[in-house]
Amino acid sequence: MTAALSSDGAPPGGAVLRVEQLTISLSDGVPLVQDLDLDICAGETLAIVGESGCGKSVTALALMGLLPPGLSITAGRVLFGGEDLGSMPESRLRDLRGNALAMVFQEPMTALNPVLTVGTQIEEVVLRHRGGSARQARARAVELLERVQLPDAAQRLRAYPHQISGGQRQRVMIAMALACGPRLLVADEPTTALDVSMQAGILTLLKDLQRDLGLALLLITHDFSVVGQIADRVLVMYAGRKVEQGPTATVLSRPSHPYTQLLLQARPHGNLPRTQRLAEIPGMVLPPHERGAGCTFAPRCPQAHAACLPVFPALASAAPDHRAACVLINGR
Repeated sequence: MTAALSSDGAPPGGAVLRVEQLTISLSDGVPLVQDLDLDICAGETLAIVGESGCGKSVTALALMGLLPPGLSITAGRVLFGGEDLGSMPESRLRDLRGNALAMVFQEPMTALNPVLTVGTQIEEVVLRHRGGSARQARARAVELLERVQLPDAAQRLRAYPHQISGGQRQRVMIAMALACGPRLLVADEPTTALDVSMQAGILTLLKDLQRDLGLALLLITHDFSVVGQIADRVLVMYAGRKVEQGPTATVLSRPSHPYTQLLLQARPHGNLPRTQRLAEIPGMVLPPHERGAGCTFAPRCPQAHAACLPVFPALASAAPDHRAACVLINGR
């Protein structure tokens, strides 16, 4: 029998990561992300979906304690294994990052050091968090590259990032992230820069590794086709707020928020004629300083009306374990 889910669709208890009312703001106090709640458990994949500018990558950086200057967590908590990441000293964060908490960044060519070999960069992670000898670290690096199915792993250790392909660089990033057996892996757009065949290979690899290692996987993406292949649950963000969340199959088949509906209509379909243009969402995500108190999607929403404008709508139940922040749901 499947365990009952909590109010946000997460399995009860045992959450590896719990985010409570997270708000991330600019130095002038204007929020980029507001009142974000999420949970993720061991062995589960939660996908955060939305357009550029919706706050997905900023959220990922906040979870890792890597917000750039000018941004800070101004409200809420990020609990990892029960510890509040926002209040712990930097020394403790450094012990967690790359160890129990790891991240695969969006563009490996900029995340990897161009003047160090692949082997050196993986070995640094192992030595920092696991200690041991240089020979042991080198053996672990080979093992990791083999685990992520990089051909000629021992030879690849001597390669520099520019000497291997984009898909191979992404596999190196995954190997580094897995070096110390993390409990949570945050993957920020891990397939964006790859062609279709490489993308499929990386997604299969992530699914296999998660199954074998029992990882909690938080996937950041703008691509619903990726979500459908790998995620158990999906959280849709718009302009820094959660607008819909639920089991992937439910959200994909019965989206409740107008934004989610339009995103799904805009994705490519295999039976679409080559001459037909893809559907598009008019307008763009409003900058943080221009967002009002009401529904931030209302200026672009074909179903918007006066009730959308005074306050941002609370999440309402569209179906069991499926919620959306839209005033239209209450009238269904």
